[in-house]
Amino acid sequence: MQQRFFIIIILVFSYSGFAQNSEAQADSYYKKAEFKKAELIYKNLLREKPHSYNYILKLVDIYQQLEQYDDAEALLKQRLSINRSPEFTVALGYNFQLKDSIATANKLYDEAIAFVDHKPNFIYIIAKKFEDYSLSEQAIRLYEKGKVLSPEKNFSIQLARIYGDQGDIEKMFLNYIDYIAYKPNYLNNIKRFISDFVSEDKDNINNTYLRRLLLKKIQQNPETYWYDMLSWLYVQEKAYNKSFIQEKALYKRNPESLDRLIELAVTAQQDNDDDTAKSIFNYILEVTQDRSTALTAHQYILEIDTKNADAKTLQQIDKKYNSLLNEFGKSKLTLSLQLAYGKFLAFNQKDTETATTFLKQSLSLQLSKFQEANVKLLLADILVLQEKFNEALIFYSQIQANLKNSIIAQEARFKVAKTSYYKGDFEWAESQLNILKSSTSQLIANDALDLKLLISDNKHEDSTQTALKHYAKADLFAFQNKTEEAISLLDRILEEHKGESITDQALFQQAKLYEKKKQYVKAEANYLDIIKDYSEDILIDDTLYYLAELYNNYLAKPEEAKLLYEKIIFDHQDSIYFIEARKKFRMLRGDSIN
Repeated sequence: MQQRFFIIIILVFSYSGFAQNSEAQADSYYKKAEFKKAELIYKNLLREKPHSYNYILKLVDIYQQLEQYDDAEALLKQRLSINRSPEFTVALGYNFQLKDSIATANKLYDEAIAFVDHKPNFIYIIAKKFEDYSLSEQAIRLYEKGKVLSPEKNFSIQLARIYGDQGDIEKMFLNYIDYIAYKPNYLNNIKRFISDFVSEDKDNINNTYLRRLLLKKIQQNPETYWYDMLSWLYVQEKAYNKSFIQEKALYKRNPESLDRLIELAVTAQQDNDDDTAKSIFNYILEVTQDRSTALTAHQYILEIDTKNADAKTLQQIDKKYNSLLNEFGKSKLTLSLQLAYGKFLAFNQKDTETATTFLKQSLSLQLSKFQEANVKLLLADILVLQEKFNEALIFYSQIQANLKNSIIAQEARFKVAKTSYYKGDFEWAESQLNILKSSTSQLIANDALDLKLLISDNKHEDSTQTALKHYAKADLFAFQNKTEEAISLLDRILEEHKGESITDQALFQQAKLYEKKKQYVKAEANYLDIIKDYSEDILIDDTLYYLAELYNNYLAKPEEAKLLYEKIIFDHQDSIYFIEARKKFRMLRGDSIN
């Protein structure tokens, strides 16, 4: 008896394994469009399991792919005579539609939709079948009926997805907003879903739809998630001042955390909206009771004020730094303030000696290894600023040795390479950059690759490497904030080494320096020279994008910008600027969907 039982078990498992293998083979044939082979296997599988919905529907699909509509109809009618399954009803309707019997198809679709009047639990299954056949209108009817029959389930997100696919953005937004009201904790998912349908352009029709809906919701039912959503929309439009109004309203309703306001202020600052960023940080100072938060706000305000400060303002900023250091003290808890002040002294006040003395005092605190590394990194940068390259290399090397394989160690290695490059030791710089190409930090890896290409492309141009040495010196001047000296040295390269491989690099670097000095017409001329004479070189996509941004943001030439974004889209699809160029091109073209 026991032996018979084991034999049965073995046979069952053997058949199960055989069926699985056969189904996998059939599926493989199907994916390769070898439908006749797939048909034979599915027929055999269906004989073994005649009630399998999956096998029946797969076989129907294969018949339809082969345009054997009569075979599909016969199979479905035979199954429907046994069980009036709404899935089979939809499939039969679609089969009639393929045969251009639209009236019969619609009658069967109506039957499937009516099925849920008595069995609303089938709404998802039947609607999914309609969607599988791209029968959007029928799926919409079913989900709308579901809203009435089963209001507790809410089908808004399914409707939103279909309306989005149809391009009916207003109805898509309506349903997504309905779903947020039903399930507020789904808010961030909804933001992701609709992010492709809004743009930076506040007058974009999609933005207008969404803004009106949200303002109406706030008037009718001022829940926090509507303020959150409206704030998010203003950020997409880069209207940070308007987002600030919404965030203030949110904070007043829930004054537990200032994290959202800090995040908004930092975003505004990074996007060069310094006025809004400063307003937000000042508001944070008004409402916070937390010393650490207050210190963060003060530090950002000083950073903003330093950007375009004249000599008198720099003195006032210096006093403010010292006032804050007196108020908050010098400890490892205020290290970020100490680093900011050390950088300010060296790079803005040009007082490298005082900066170095001050930062060495910070090293005497009870710092962690990473905190100590940050101080040494800045000390080394200041030594580079002073052109004390060998001393700087010692600090960078200490960081590498003490924190092997960390991001800060990789940053230190990159600075070793950059310092060696400034010195004209191109071989050693290249050896370090080769290692960094596989850095775990994508930013460091990209910077390392760019510098390596610059060196390798130009070091063999002449035996003395004069042009590359001049270029490295100009790069150093830029690091030292000696912008005029950098521009002049690049001019010399362009005169004395015209036509050499470094020319486009010099033009590009000089254009960026012109932009820094807000000499936009001069920058434009450089970019145009690169496009005219170096259209096949590695910098062409960078040049196209930077010039497009110049036209779009500063020179009020949107049509010229649009043409350049379009060129990136069609000619440079592997460019890192491709996605951003496509987004901005569509915005300038006035697309309703971003």
